[in-house]
Amino acid sequence: MRKKIKIKNEKLVFAILIIALFVIFLLYYNLVISVVFARNSYANQVIAIADDNEKTVFNVQKVLLYSSATATSDSKEQALKDMSISQFTDISIYLDNTGSSSQLVNENTIKELYIDNISIKSNNDELGTKVLNYKNPLDFGKYVDIEEPQNGRIDFNIVNTNNENENSDYSKPTFYTDCSNPITLGYENKEIVKNYSVSDDQNSVSYNGKILKEANVNINDINYTLSFTINIVNNLNEKFVYNMNLDVDLNDENGGIYNGYVYKNTATSGLQYRFFRSF
Repeated sequence: MRKKIKIKNEKLVFAILIIALFVIFLLYYNLVISVVFARNSYANQVIAIADDNEKTVFNVQKVLLYSSATATSDSKEQALKDMSISQFTDISIYLDNTGSSSQLVNENTIKELYIDNISIKSNNDELGTKVLNYKNPLDFGKYVDIEEPQNGRIDFNIVNTNNENENSDYSKPTFYTDCSNPITLGYENKEIVKNYSVSDDQNSVSYNGKILKEANVNINDINYTLSFTINIVNNLNEKFVYNMNLDVDLNDENGGIYNGYVYKNTATSGLQYRFFRSF
């Protein structure tokens, strides 16, 4: 004969069952439902980003690189003694803003421009001191000592009118709202060689890339890879970013920088040179 189980406190048991069911529901939600929701949300976000980047607003049109070297004397008495040798590269980056409109509108004009995430790597990172910063376009192709950017970031003053253009100080980072001038940067590898002196059978020194050969500097040691992020905010307050990577090879079939300088004009095309909207 079966015995009936008597529950003395049915309300307590009912409360425990409700709590247990609630705990099971929470576990199921966290382990199953929330994962599905997150996956769908991520997929929708990816689709939205792809849709927003379907048309090109800004892209890199071309990059100019001019590389040379120089020597600076640390001795006041003997100009060809106790010299420091540095290698430098001037960089001009041209932007195209006509992909979405041939007219100047809020979408394709610049409100803010800055460069960050600067990284420089060479085959010999211990050789010299490497710096990247803005360079006055009037000094392109000439040696000018470059200093580290403050806080690792280069902020550009945006020129909006002809009047601002006439009064601009181009010794400071400057860029036109209509993208009609290039982003100009200077790279310098300072003091690759210290205390260099011209040999007794020489009475002159080459103030260009030839001095690297005269000082027995191996080009492969000073080849470098430069990476940084160009950040743009347009006049609709939309942000665009481009991660620039430049592999700078100072060699070429004619002797490269040993002949005095290297000038390279790189035309760009394809999606890899497009600025993408940042969210």
